[in-house]
Amino acid sequence: METNAETEIQSPLLHKDQASRNRYPVKYGFIFLFLALSVLFFMLYNIDVRNWKSSILAGKKLTTTLTPMTTMIPPIQPTESTDVCSFHSVPCEDTLETNFLKELIAWPETPLPLNFSLTDTSDPAHSTFTILPRNGGGIWHVGDQLEVLIKTYDFNGRPKKSGGDVLYARLHNRALSAGVVGKVLDHRNGSYTAVFSLLWEGGAQVEVTLVHPSEAITLLEKVTKEQPDRAHFLSEFRSGSITETVTCNVCLKAPREKLCNYTDLHTGEPWFCYRPKKLNCDTRISHFRGGFTTKTEPMEDKLFQRGVNMKVSIPPLGLASINIFSKLKDGTNGSLKTSVAGYYYKGVWQALDGRTVHQFNNATAVTQCLKGKVLHLFGDSTVRQWFEYLMSKTPNLKMFDLKSPKKAGPYMALDYKNNILVTYRCHGTPILFTPMPASQTRHITSELRSVVGGTNTVIVIAVWAHFTSFPIEVYIRRLLNIRREVVRLLTRAPGTLVIIRTPNPKASILSEIWNSSDWYALQQDKVLRAIFKGLNVRLLDAWEMCLAHHLPHSLHPQPPIIKNMMDVVLSHICHPSGNFKDATVQ
Repeated sequence: METNAETEIQSPLLHKDQASRNRYPVKYGFIFLFLALSVLFFMLYNIDVRNWKSSILAGKKLTTTLTPMTTMIPPIQPTESTDVCSFHSVPCEDTLETNFLKELIAWPETPLPLNFSLTDTSDPAHSTFTILPRNGGGIWHVGDQLEVLIKTYDFNGRPKKSGGDVLYARLHNRALSAGVVGKVLDHRNGSYTAVFSLLWEGGAQVEVTLVHPSEAITLLEKVTKEQPDRAHFLSEFRSGSITETVTCNVCLKAPREKLCNYTDLHTGEPWFCYRPKKLNCDTRISHFRGGFTTKTEPMEDKLFQRGVNMKVSIPPLGLASINIFSKLKDGTNGSLKTSVAGYYYKGVWQALDGRTVHQFNNATAVTQCLKGKVLHLFGDSTVRQWFEYLMSKTPNLKMFDLKSPKKAGPYMALDYKNNILVTYRCHGTPILFTPMPASQTRHITSELRSVVGGTNTVIVIAVWAHFTSFPIEVYIRRLLNIRREVVRLLTRAPGTLVIIRTPNPKASILSEIWNSSDWYALQQDKVLRAIFKGLNVRLLDAWEMCLAHHLPHSLHPQPPIIKNMMDVVLSHICHPSGNFKDATVQ
Protein backbone atom coordinates (compact mmCIF):
# COMPACT_ATOMS: atom_id res chain seq x y z
CA MET A 1 0.00 0.00 0.00
CA GLU A 2 2.89 2.36 0.74
CA THR A 3 4.30 1.59 -2.62
CA ASN A 4 1.09 2.48 -4.41
CA ALA A 5 0.88 5.73 -2.50
CA GLU A 6 4.41 6.66 -3.54
CA THR A 7 3.59 5.85 -7.11
CA GLU A 8 0.52 8.02 -6.96
CA ILE A 9 2.57 10.92 -5.60
CA GLN A 10 5.25 10.60 -8.37
CA SER A 11 2.82 10.32 -11.23
CA PRO A 12 1.47 13.84 -11.07
CA LEU A 13 5.07 15.21 -10.86
CA LEU A 14 6.15 13.19 -13.88
CA HIS A 15 3.24 14.42 -15.94
CA LYS A 16 4.04 17.95 -14.90
CA ASP A 17 7.69 17.59 -15.95
CA GLN A 18 6.73 16.22 -19.32
CA ALA A 19 4.36 19.05 -19.87
CA SER A 20 7.05 21.56 -18.97
CA ARG A 21 9.56 19.97 -21.38
CA ASN A 22 7.09 20.11 -24.19
CA ARG A 23 6.96 23.87 -23.81
CA TYR A 24 10.65 24.24 -24.95
CA PRO A 25 11.22 23.71 -28.66
CA VAL A 26 13.85 21.15 -29.69
CA LYS A 27 15.87 23.83 -31.50
CA TYR A 28 17.10 25.30 -28.18
CA GLY A 29 19.09 22.12 -27.59
CA PHE A 30 21.01 22.78 -30.77
CA ILE A 31 21.71 26.33 -29.65
CA PHE A 32 23.22 25.15 -26.37
CA LEU A 33 25.32 22.57 -28.22
CA PHE A 34 26.59 25.21 -30.67
CA LEU A 35 27.56 27.58 -27.85
CA ALA A 36 29.44 24.84 -26.02
CA LEU A 37 31.40 23.87 -29.11
CA SER A 38 32.19 27.54 -29.84
CA VAL A 39 33.66 28.06 -26.38
CA LEU A 40 35.78 24.90 -26.70
CA PHE A 41 37.08 25.94 -30.14
CA PHE A 42 37.90 29.45 -28.87
CA MET A 43 39.92 28.06 -25.96
CA LEU A 44 41.91 25.67 -28.17
CA TYR A 45 42.55 28.39 -30.73
CA ASN A 46 43.94 30.77 -28.10
CA ILE A 47 46.25 28.10 -26.73
CA ASP A 48 47.53 27.28 -30.20
CA VAL A 49 48.09 30.94 -31.07
CA ARG A 50 49.97 31.58 -27.84
CA ASN A 51 52.19 28.57 -28.48
CA TRP A 52 52.78 29.65 -32.07
CA LYS A 53 53.73 33.17 -31.02
CA SER A 54 56.06 31.97 -28.28
CA SER A 55 57.78 29.57 -30.67
CA ILE A 56 58.33 32.33 -33.20
CA LEU A 57 59.68 34.68 -30.53
CA ALA A 58 62.03 31.95 -29.32
CA GLY A 59 63.24 31.29 -32.86
CA LYS A 60 62.00 27.70 -32.83
CA LYS A 61 60.29 25.68 -35.53
CA LEU A 62 56.88 24.25 -34.86
CA THR A 63 56.60 20.53 -34.46
CA THR A 64 53.68 18.19 -34.61
CA THR A 65 52.93 15.13 -32.55
CA LEU A 66 52.97 12.95 -35.65
CA THR A 67 56.39 11.96 -37.02
CA PRO A 68 56.57 10.80 -40.65
CA MET A 69 58.11 7.35 -41.10
CA THR A 70 60.83 8.44 -43.58
CA THR A 71 61.75 11.86 -42.26
CA MET A 72 62.38 13.63 -39.01
CA ILE A 73 62.23 17.15 -40.42
CA PRO A 74 59.95 19.48 -38.43
CA PRO A 75 57.12 21.27 -40.23
CA ILE A 76 58.03 24.46 -42.05
CA GLN A 77 56.33 27.74 -41.17
CA PRO A 78 54.86 29.65 -44.11
CA THR A 79 56.98 32.68 -43.21
CA GLU A 80 60.23 30.68 -43.31
CA SER A 81 62.40 29.46 -46.18
CA THR A 82 61.48 26.09 -47.66
CA ASP A 83 64.99 24.83 -46.79
CA VAL A 84 64.98 22.31 -43.96
CA CYS A 85 68.72 22.23 -43.22
CA SER A 86 71.86 24.31 -43.03
CA PHE A 87 75.57 23.69 -43.56
CA HIS A 88 76.25 25.92 -40.56
CA SER A 89 73.93 24.37 -37.98
CA VAL A 90 75.32 23.11 -34.69
CA PRO A 91 73.59 21.73 -31.59
CA CYS A 92 72.78 24.29 -28.91
CA GLU A 93 75.18 22.67 -26.45
CA ASP A 94 78.06 23.12 -28.93
CA THR A 95 77.37 26.73 -29.91
CA LEU A 96 79.83 28.38 -27.52
CA GLU A 97 82.68 26.03 -28.36
CA THR A 98 81.98 26.30 -32.08
CA ASN A 99 82.12 30.09 -31.91
CA PHE A 100 85.37 29.89 -29.93
CA LEU A 101 86.91 27.60 -32.55
CA LYS A 102 85.81 29.87 -35.39
CA GLU A 103 87.41 32.82 -33.63
CA LEU A 104 90.55 30.77 -33.07
CA ILE A 105 91.03 30.20 -36.80
CA ALA A 106 89.83 33.64 -37.94
CA TRP A 107 92.09 34.80 -40.77
CA PRO A 108 93.20 38.41 -41.39
CA GLU A 109 90.80 40.02 -43.85
CA THR A 110 92.04 41.22 -47.22
CA PRO A 111 89.35 43.18 -49.10
CA LEU A 112 89.31 42.27 -52.79
CA PRO A 113 87.69 44.65 -55.31
CA LEU A 114 85.53 43.13 -58.04
CA ASN A 115 87.95 44.29 -60.71
CA PHE A 116 91.14 43.54 -58.81
CA SER A 117 94.50 43.45 -60.54
CA LEU A 118 96.93 40.58 -60.15
CA THR A 119 99.79 43.09 -59.99
CA ASP A 120 98.46 44.36 -56.64
CA THR A 121 98.69 40.93 -55.00
CA SER A 122 101.59 39.23 -53.22
CA ASP A 123 104.40 38.17 -55.55
CA PRO A 124 106.90 35.60 -54.24
CA ALA A 125 109.52 36.68 -56.80
CA HIS A 126 109.62 40.23 -55.42
CA SER A 127 109.27 39.16 -51.78
CA THR A 128 112.35 38.38 -49.66
CA PHE A 129 113.51 36.74 -46.46
CA THR A 130 116.50 37.71 -44.33
CA ILE A 131 118.29 35.71 -41.64
CA LEU A 132 118.55 37.90 -38.54
CA PRO A 133 121.75 37.93 -36.43
CA ARG A 134 122.01 35.62 -33.45
CA ASN A 135 120.69 37.11 -30.25
CA GLY A 136 123.84 38.25 -28.42
CA GLY A 137 125.98 37.85 -31.54
CA GLY A 138 128.49 35.13 -32.33
CA ILE A 139 128.05 31.75 -33.98
CA TRP A 140 125.00 29.50 -33.93
CA HIS A 141 124.76 26.52 -31.58
CA VAL A 142 122.41 23.60 -31.13
CA GLY A 143 119.66 24.83 -28.83
CA ASP A 144 119.63 28.34 -30.27
CA GLN A 145 116.63 29.92 -31.91
CA LEU A 146 116.93 31.24 -35.45
CA GLU A 147 114.71 34.10 -36.60
CA VAL A 148 114.04 34.99 -40.21
CA LEU A 149 112.34 38.20 -41.35
CA ILE A 150 110.01 37.83 -44.34
CA LYS A 151 108.81 40.85 -46.33
CA THR A 152 106.18 40.60 -49.03
CA TYR A 153 105.82 42.76 -52.12
CA ASP A 154 103.35 42.90 -55.00
CA PHE A 155 104.13 42.29 -58.68
CA ASN A 156 105.09 45.95 -59.08
CA GLY A 157 107.66 45.65 -56.31
CA ARG A 158 105.64 47.71 -53.84
CA PRO A 159 105.68 46.55 -50.20
CA LYS A 160 102.45 44.96 -48.97
CA LYS A 161 100.77 46.79 -46.11
CA SER A 162 98.66 43.95 -44.72
CA GLY A 163 99.12 40.31 -43.74
CA GLY A 164 97.14 37.17 -44.39
CA ASP A 165 99.50 35.35 -46.79
CA VAL A 166 99.91 31.62 -46.23
CA LEU A 167 103.62 30.87 -45.77
CA TYR A 168 105.56 27.69 -45.06
CA ALA A 169 109.02 27.83 -43.49
CA ARG A 170 111.47 24.94 -43.26
CA LEU A 171 115.07 24.52 -42.12
CA HIS A 172 116.85 21.56 -43.71
CA ASN A 173 120.06 19.80 -44.64
CA ARG A 174 119.71 17.37 -47.54
CA ALA A 175 123.07 15.72 -46.89
CA LEU A 176 121.99 14.84 -43.36
CA SER A 177 118.37 14.15 -44.37
CA ALA A 178 117.48 16.63 -41.66
CA GLY A 179 114.55 19.02 -41.51
CA VAL A 180 112.37 20.96 -39.10
CA VAL A 181 109.33 23.21 -39.50
CA GLY A 182 109.50 26.91 -38.67
CA LYS A 183 106.67 28.72 -36.90
CA VAL A 184 105.49 31.77 -38.87
CA LEU A 185 104.21 34.87 -37.07
CA ASP A 186 102.09 37.33 -39.06
CA HIS A 187 102.70 40.98 -38.08
CA ARG A 188 99.66 42.07 -40.14
CA ASN A 189 101.70 44.73 -42.00
CA GLY A 190 103.16 42.74 -44.87
CA SER A 191 106.04 41.36 -42.81
CA TYR A 192 106.38 38.01 -41.04
CA THR A 193 108.84 36.30 -38.73
CA ALA A 194 109.74 32.62 -39.07
CA VAL A 195 111.25 31.03 -35.97
CA PHE A 196 113.29 27.82 -36.05
CA SER A 197 114.74 25.55 -33.39
CA LEU A 198 118.36 24.59 -34.15
CA LEU A 199 118.49 20.86 -33.50
CA TRP A 200 121.52 19.38 -35.29
CA GLU A 201 125.17 20.18 -35.91
CA GLY A 202 126.22 21.14 -39.40
CA GLY A 203 124.75 23.20 -42.17
CA ALA A 204 121.14 24.34 -42.28
CA GLN A 205 119.35 26.05 -45.15
CA VAL A 206 116.27 28.23 -44.80
CA GLU A 207 113.37 27.68 -47.18
CA VAL A 208 110.34 29.99 -47.28
CA THR A 209 107.37 29.25 -49.54
CA LEU A 210 104.37 31.38 -50.48
CA VAL A 211 101.50 28.90 -50.49
CA HIS A 212 98.73 31.44 -51.20
CA PRO A 213 98.65 35.24 -51.31
CA SER A 214 96.20 36.81 -48.89
CA GLU A 215 93.92 37.77 -51.76
CA ALA A 216 93.53 34.08 -52.65
CA ILE A 217 92.35 33.35 -49.10
CA THR A 218 89.60 35.92 -49.53
CA LEU A 219 88.38 33.98 -52.57
CA LEU A 220 88.63 30.61 -50.82
CA GLU A 221 86.50 31.92 -47.97
CA LYS A 222 84.07 33.44 -50.46
CA VAL A 223 83.56 30.24 -52.46
CA THR A 224 82.94 28.21 -49.29
CA LYS A 225 80.40 30.75 -48.09
CA GLU A 226 78.56 31.04 -51.40
CA GLN A 227 78.96 27.45 -52.64
CA PRO A 228 79.02 25.17 -49.59
CA ASP A 229 77.50 22.37 -51.67
CA ARG A 230 80.09 22.39 -54.47
CA ALA A 231 80.99 18.81 -53.54
CA HIS A 232 78.04 16.56 -54.25
CA PHE A 233 77.30 12.89 -53.78
CA LEU A 234 75.00 10.31 -55.28
CA SER A 235 72.93 7.39 -54.04
CA GLU A 236 71.23 4.62 -55.92
CA PHE A 237 67.74 3.47 -54.97
CA ARG A 238 66.46 0.11 -56.17
CA SER A 239 63.32 -1.95 -55.86
CA GLY A 240 62.77 -4.86 -58.21
CA SER A 241 63.51 -3.70 -61.73
CA ILE A 242 63.23 0.00 -60.88
CA THR A 243 66.46 1.94 -60.22
CA GLU A 244 66.91 5.64 -59.55
CA THR A 245 70.00 7.74 -58.80
CA VAL A 246 69.68 11.02 -56.90
CA THR A 247 71.92 13.71 -55.43
CA CYS A 248 72.75 13.67 -51.72
CA ASN A 249 74.56 16.06 -49.39
CA VAL A 250 74.85 17.46 -45.88
CA CYS A 251 72.13 19.89 -46.90
CA LEU A 252 69.86 20.17 -49.94
CA LYS A 253 67.69 23.08 -51.01
CA ALA A 254 64.24 21.59 -51.11
CA PRO A 255 61.09 21.37 -48.99
CA ARG A 256 60.85 18.43 -46.63
CA GLU A 257 58.38 16.46 -48.75
CA LYS A 258 60.98 16.26 -51.54
CA LEU A 259 63.77 14.90 -49.32
CA CYS A 260 64.81 11.65 -47.71
CA ASN A 261 66.31 12.29 -44.30
CA TYR A 262 69.20 10.06 -43.19
CA THR A 263 70.31 12.21 -40.26
CA ASP A 264 72.25 10.15 -37.71
CA LEU A 265 69.96 9.34 -34.79
CA HIS A 266 72.74 9.43 -32.19
CA THR A 267 74.78 12.47 -33.25
CA GLY A 268 72.18 14.51 -35.12
CA GLU A 269 74.61 14.99 -38.02
CA PRO A 270 72.50 15.71 -41.10
CA TRP A 271 72.48 13.82 -44.39
CA PHE A 272 69.82 14.18 -47.08
CA CYS A 273 69.02 12.79 -50.50
CA TYR A 274 66.44 14.04 -52.95
CA ARG A 275 63.40 11.78 -52.77
CA PRO A 276 63.24 9.41 -55.78
CA LYS A 277 60.30 9.93 -58.09
CA LYS A 278 59.06 6.34 -57.98
CA LEU A 279 60.72 4.71 -54.99
CA ASN A 280 60.58 5.02 -51.21
CA CYS A 281 63.38 6.41 -49.08
CA ASP A 282 64.08 2.99 -47.55
CA THR A 283 65.16 1.54 -50.92
CA ARG A 284 68.55 3.34 -50.86
CA ILE A 285 71.29 0.77 -51.52
CA SER A 286 74.52 2.64 -52.31
CA HIS A 287 76.54 5.81 -51.81
CA PHE A 288 79.22 7.16 -54.13
CA ARG A 289 81.07 10.26 -55.22
CA GLY A 290 79.23 12.69 -57.47
CA GLY A 291 81.92 15.28 -58.13
CA PHE A 292 82.61 18.98 -57.71
CA THR A 293 80.85 21.94 -59.27
CA THR A 294 82.66 25.20 -58.57
CA LYS A 295 81.78 28.47 -60.28
CA THR A 296 84.70 30.88 -60.51
CA GLU A 297 85.81 33.72 -62.75
CA PRO A 298 88.91 33.47 -65.00
CA MET A 299 90.50 36.40 -63.14
CA GLU A 300 90.03 34.57 -59.84
CA ASP A 301 91.87 31.53 -61.16
CA LYS A 302 94.93 33.71 -61.76
CA LEU A 303 95.48 33.85 -58.02
CA PHE A 304 96.16 30.10 -58.10
CA GLN A 305 98.98 29.64 -60.62
CA ARG A 306 101.71 27.09 -60.05
CA GLY A 307 105.12 28.63 -60.56
CA VAL A 308 103.66 32.13 -60.18
CA ASN A 309 101.90 32.58 -56.85
CA MET A 310 100.99 29.14 -55.52
CA LYS A 311 103.60 27.17 -53.53
CA VAL A 312 106.48 29.20 -54.91
CA SER A 313 109.76 29.76 -53.04
CA ILE A 314 110.63 33.24 -51.81
CA PRO A 315 114.27 34.22 -52.53
CA PRO A 316 116.69 35.24 -49.75
CA LEU A 317 118.05 38.74 -49.27
CA GLY A 318 121.60 37.76 -48.43
CA LEU A 319 122.59 34.35 -47.09
CA ALA A 320 120.07 31.50 -47.02
CA SER A 321 122.04 29.13 -44.82
CA ILE A 322 123.97 28.98 -41.53
CA ASN A 323 126.39 26.62 -39.79
CA ILE A 324 125.35 25.17 -36.45
CA PHE A 325 127.91 24.16 -33.85
CA SER A 326 127.57 21.88 -30.84
CA LYS A 327 125.50 22.95 -27.88
CA LEU A 328 127.24 25.19 -25.37
CA LYS A 329 128.31 23.23 -22.31
CA ASP A 330 127.39 26.02 -19.91
CA GLY A 331 123.87 26.11 -21.31
CA THR A 332 123.97 29.88 -21.88
CA ASN A 333 122.01 29.50 -25.11
CA GLY A 334 119.00 28.56 -22.97
CA SER A 335 116.15 26.24 -23.81
CA LEU A 336 114.20 26.16 -27.04
CA LYS A 337 111.30 28.59 -27.15
CA THR A 338 109.50 27.27 -30.21
CA SER A 339 107.09 24.38 -29.88
CA VAL A 340 107.47 21.76 -32.59
CA ALA A 341 106.53 18.10 -32.51
CA GLY A 342 109.88 16.88 -33.78
CA TYR A 343 112.36 16.91 -36.64
CA TYR A 344 114.09 14.60 -39.10
CA TYR A 345 117.70 13.58 -38.69
CA LYS A 346 119.27 11.02 -41.06
CA GLY A 347 115.78 10.44 -42.40
CA VAL A 348 114.39 9.37 -39.02
CA TRP A 349 111.75 11.29 -37.10
CA GLN A 350 112.96 12.49 -33.70
CA ALA A 351 110.09 13.35 -31.34
CA LEU A 352 110.50 16.31 -29.00
CA ASP A 353 107.89 15.31 -26.42
CA GLY A 354 110.40 13.34 -24.36
CA ARG A 355 109.57 10.03 -26.02
CA THR A 356 111.92 7.89 -28.07
CA VAL A 357 110.73 6.83 -31.51
CA HIS A 358 111.89 3.24 -31.97
CA GLN A 359 112.62 1.72 -35.37
CA PHE A 360 110.57 -1.24 -36.56
CA ASN A 361 112.55 -2.27 -39.61
CA ASN A 362 111.35 -5.81 -40.18
CA ALA A 363 108.28 -8.03 -39.91
CA THR A 364 109.50 -9.65 -36.70
CA ALA A 365 109.75 -6.31 -34.90
CA VAL A 366 106.30 -5.20 -36.07
CA THR A 367 104.69 -8.54 -35.19
CA GLN A 368 106.27 -8.63 -31.75
CA CYS A 369 104.94 -5.12 -31.08
CA LEU A 370 101.39 -5.98 -32.14
CA LYS A 371 101.26 -9.40 -30.51
CA GLY A 372 98.01 -9.82 -28.61
CA LYS A 373 96.68 -6.46 -29.81
CA VAL A 374 93.51 -5.30 -31.51
CA LEU A 375 94.12 -2.32 -33.79
CA HIS A 376 91.10 -0.45 -35.18
CA LEU A 377 91.76 2.15 -37.89
CA PHE A 378 88.90 4.57 -38.53
CA GLY A 379 88.77 7.38 -41.08
CA ASP A 380 89.75 8.33 -44.60
CA SER A 381 92.30 6.95 -47.06
CA THR A 382 95.22 8.61 -45.23
CA VAL A 383 94.78 6.06 -42.42
CA ARG A 384 93.91 3.28 -44.85
CA GLN A 385 97.55 3.71 -45.96
CA TRP A 386 98.57 2.45 -42.53
CA PHE A 387 96.50 -0.70 -42.94
CA GLU A 388 98.13 -1.28 -46.33
CA TYR A 389 101.57 -0.65 -44.82
CA LEU A 390 101.02 -3.30 -42.12
CA MET A 391 99.77 -5.79 -44.70
CA SER A 392 102.91 -5.28 -46.79
CA LYS A 393 105.35 -5.50 -43.86
CA THR A 394 103.89 -8.41 -41.87
CA PRO A 395 103.43 -11.55 -44.02
CA ASN A 396 101.69 -13.43 -41.20
CA LEU A 397 98.90 -10.87 -41.15
CA LYS A 398 96.31 -12.29 -43.51
CA MET A 399 93.43 -10.36 -45.04
CA PHE A 400 89.99 -11.80 -44.43
CA ASP A 401 87.88 -11.28 -47.54
CA LEU A 402 84.78 -9.33 -46.50
CA LYS A 403 83.74 -8.81 -50.15
CA SER A 404 84.11 -5.08 -49.57
CA PRO A 405 84.74 -2.34 -52.17
CA LYS A 406 88.46 -1.94 -52.81
CA LYS A 407 88.88 1.57 -51.43
CA ALA A 408 85.95 1.93 -49.07
CA GLY A 409 86.37 -1.28 -47.09
CA PRO A 410 85.74 -2.36 -44.41
CA TYR A 411 88.92 -4.45 -44.13
CA MET A 412 89.95 -7.07 -41.62
CA ALA A 413 93.28 -8.84 -41.19
CA LEU A 414 94.24 -11.55 -38.70
CA ASP A 415 97.46 -13.13 -37.48
CA TYR A 416 96.00 -16.14 -35.68
CA LYS A 417 99.31 -17.41 -34.33
CA ASN A 418 100.20 -14.10 -32.66
CA ASN A 419 96.62 -13.13 -31.79
CA ILE A 420 96.68 -9.89 -33.81
CA LEU A 421 93.56 -8.31 -35.27
CA VAL A 422 93.71 -5.23 -37.50
CA THR A 423 90.62 -3.57 -38.99
CA TYR A 424 89.93 -0.55 -41.16
CA ARG A 425 86.61 1.20 -41.63
CA CYS A 426 86.00 4.47 -43.43
CA HIS A 427 84.11 7.26 -41.71
CA GLY A 428 80.51 8.07 -42.55
CA THR A 429 79.18 10.64 -44.99
CA PRO A 430 80.37 12.93 -46.43
CA ILE A 431 82.93 10.67 -48.07
CA LEU A 432 84.13 10.82 -51.67
CA PHE A 433 84.70 7.13 -52.34
CA THR A 434 83.79 4.81 -55.17
CA PRO A 435 80.41 3.06 -54.86
CA MET A 436 79.88 1.48 -51.47
CA PRO A 437 76.82 0.00 -49.76
CA ALA A 438 74.73 2.64 -48.03
CA SER A 439 74.63 0.37 -44.99
CA GLN A 440 78.41 0.75 -44.62
CA THR A 441 78.38 4.55 -44.34
CA ARG A 442 78.52 4.31 -40.59
CA HIS A 443 79.85 7.07 -38.36
CA ILE A 444 82.96 6.51 -36.26
CA THR A 445 80.92 7.31 -33.17
CA SER A 446 78.70 4.30 -33.88
CA GLU A 447 81.75 2.06 -34.18
CA LEU A 448 83.34 3.38 -30.98
CA ARG A 449 80.20 2.56 -29.01
CA SER A 450 80.73 -1.13 -29.80
CA VAL A 451 84.42 -1.17 -28.82
CA VAL A 452 85.05 -2.88 -25.48
CA GLY A 453 88.51 -1.30 -25.15
CA GLY A 454 91.30 -2.10 -22.71
CA THR A 455 95.08 -2.21 -22.52
CA ASN A 456 95.33 -4.40 -25.65
CA THR A 457 93.09 -2.19 -27.78
CA VAL A 458 94.41 0.59 -30.02
CA ILE A 459 92.14 3.09 -31.80
CA VAL A 460 93.44 5.31 -34.61
CA ILE A 461 91.25 8.08 -36.03
CA ALA A 462 91.91 10.21 -39.12
CA VAL A 463 89.09 12.47 -40.32
CA TRP A 464 89.74 15.53 -42.50
CA ALA A 465 90.35 15.05 -46.24
CA HIS A 466 86.68 14.70 -47.24
CA PHE A 467 85.60 17.78 -45.28
CA THR A 468 87.82 20.47 -46.86
CA SER A 469 85.16 21.78 -49.23
CA PHE A 470 82.53 22.24 -46.52
CA PRO A 471 82.03 25.13 -44.08
CA ILE A 472 84.12 24.55 -40.98
CA GLU A 473 81.00 23.98 -38.85
CA VAL A 474 80.47 20.61 -40.56
CA TYR A 475 83.97 19.51 -39.54
CA ILE A 476 83.69 20.91 -36.03
CA ARG A 477 80.42 19.07 -35.46
CA ARG A 478 81.95 15.78 -36.57
CA LEU A 479 85.02 16.12 -34.33
CA LEU A 480 82.99 17.16 -31.28
CA ASN A 481 80.83 14.06 -31.64
CA ILE A 482 83.91 11.86 -32.00
CA ARG A 483 85.47 13.49 -28.94
CA ARG A 484 82.37 12.76 -26.87
CA GLU A 485 82.52 9.09 -27.81
CA VAL A 486 86.27 8.89 -27.18
CA VAL A 487 85.71 10.29 -23.69
CA ARG A 488 83.05 7.62 -23.05
CA LEU A 489 85.40 4.91 -24.28
CA LEU A 490 88.27 6.10 -22.08
CA THR A 491 85.90 6.33 -19.12
CA ARG A 492 84.78 2.71 -19.37
CA ALA A 493 88.20 1.41 -20.51
CA PRO A 494 90.96 3.83 -19.39
CA GLY A 495 93.76 1.62 -20.69
CA THR A 496 92.67 2.01 -24.32
CA LEU A 497 95.24 3.73 -26.52
CA VAL A 498 93.68 6.36 -28.81
CA ILE A 499 95.75 8.03 -31.53
CA ILE A 500 94.47 11.02 -33.53
CA ARG A 501 96.11 11.71 -36.90
CA THR A 502 96.21 15.34 -38.00
CA PRO A 503 95.70 16.62 -41.56
CA ASN A 504 98.71 17.12 -43.82
CA PRO A 505 99.68 19.47 -46.69
CA LYS A 506 98.91 18.27 -50.20
CA ALA A 507 99.95 18.91 -53.78
CA SER A 508 98.48 22.11 -55.20
CA ILE A 509 96.55 21.56 -58.43
CA LEU A 510 94.26 24.23 -59.87
CA SER A 511 91.50 21.75 -60.72
CA GLU A 512 91.35 20.73 -57.04
CA ILE A 513 92.45 23.87 -55.23
CA TRP A 514 88.96 25.34 -54.77
CA ASN A 515 87.93 22.23 -52.85
CA SER A 516 91.11 20.98 -51.19
CA SER A 517 93.52 23.87 -50.72
CA ASP A 518 96.18 23.52 -48.04
CA TRP A 519 94.59 26.51 -46.35
CA TYR A 520 91.43 24.51 -45.74
CA ALA A 521 93.52 21.68 -44.27
CA LEU A 522 95.49 24.16 -42.16
CA GLN A 523 92.24 25.46 -40.64
CA GLN A 524 91.16 21.89 -39.93
CA ASP A 525 94.51 21.18 -38.30
CA LYS A 526 94.05 24.06 -35.86
CA VAL A 527 90.50 22.97 -35.04
CA LEU A 528 91.48 19.35 -34.46
CA ARG A 529 94.32 20.27 -32.08
CA ALA A 530 92.04 22.56 -30.07
CA ILE A 531 89.21 20.02 -29.81
CA PHE A 532 91.43 17.19 -28.54
CA LYS A 533 93.68 19.38 -26.39
CA GLY A 534 94.01 18.05 -22.86
CA LEU A 535 92.32 14.76 -23.73
CA ASN A 536 94.07 11.52 -22.85
CA VAL A 537 95.01 10.69 -26.45
CA ARG A 538 98.15 10.65 -28.58
CA LEU A 539 98.44 13.12 -31.44
CA LEU A 540 100.33 12.02 -34.53
CA ASP A 541 101.49 15.27 -36.11
CA ALA A 542 101.18 14.39 -39.78
CA TRP A 543 101.27 18.10 -40.65
CA GLU A 544 104.81 18.63 -39.34
CA MET A 545 106.02 15.20 -40.43
CA CYS A 546 105.10 16.03 -44.04
CA LEU A 547 106.12 19.69 -43.99
CA ALA A 548 109.56 19.01 -42.46
CA HIS A 549 110.39 16.31 -45.02
CA HIS A 550 112.07 17.05 -48.35
CA LEU A 551 109.60 14.95 -50.36
CA PRO A 552 106.84 16.75 -52.29
CA HIS A 553 103.55 17.29 -50.50
CA SER A 554 100.86 14.75 -51.28
CA LEU A 555 97.42 13.83 -49.97
CA HIS A 556 98.87 10.36 -49.45
CA PRO A 557 102.40 10.84 -48.07
CA GLN A 558 105.15 8.84 -49.74
CA PRO A 559 106.51 5.59 -48.24
CA PRO A 560 109.45 7.09 -46.26
CA ILE A 561 107.05 9.38 -44.41
CA ILE A 562 104.52 6.58 -43.84
CA LYS A 563 107.30 4.42 -42.41
CA ASN A 564 108.19 7.17 -39.92
CA MET A 565 104.54 7.61 -39.01
CA MET A 566 104.14 3.89 -38.34
CA ASP A 567 107.29 3.90 -36.21
CA VAL A 568 105.69 6.61 -34.07
CA VAL A 569 102.44 4.63 -33.79
CA LEU A 570 104.22 1.38 -32.93
CA SER A 571 106.39 3.20 -30.39
CA HIS A 572 103.23 4.43 -28.65
CA ILE A 573 101.89 0.86 -28.62
CA CYS A 574 105.01 -1.01 -27.48
CA HIS A 575 107.02 1.62 -25.60
CA PRO A 576 104.56 3.84 -23.72
CA SER A 577 107.46 5.10 -21.54
CA GLY A 578 105.24 6.30 -18.75
CA ASN A 579 101.58 6.65 -18.00
CA PHE A 580 98.97 7.77 -20.49
CA LYS A 581 98.72 11.22 -18.93
CA ASP A 582 102.24 12.03 -20.13
CA ALA A 583 101.08 11.75 -23.72
CA THR A 584 98.04 13.97 -23.63
CA VAL A 585 97.61 16.51 -26.42
CA GLN A 586 99.04 19.87 -25.39
